[in-house]
Amino acid sequence: MKAFVSVADASSLAPGQGRTVEVRGRKFALWNVDGQFFALDDDCPHRGGPLGAGVLEDGKVYCPLHGWAFDAKTGACLSNPARPVACHPTRVQDGQVWIEI
Repeated sequence: MKAFVSVADASSLAPGQGRTVEVRGRKFALWNVDGQFFALDDDCPHRGGPLGAGVLEDGKVYCPLHGWAFDAKTGACLSNPARPVACHPTRVQDGQVWIEI
């Protein structure tokens, strides 16, 4: 059963910043894109690079290992369209970022 889980203070991630958060043994890449939060599976499907440690540019997250690009809002892989990552619903409530897992 899916439920929202609090993962971070919204104020701790400025626009353009991201990081990896771990919830219930799973890792997610959490990104602030122009004030909106998006959560992707953290593992790049190419070689398992941590997408939360990547770089955000023009709404695209670049894997820190080999530069594969992903749409931060949808998880679509721009480098190899057959290899997207899952995107998880988020919400901000009482200053906290929540991810549905």
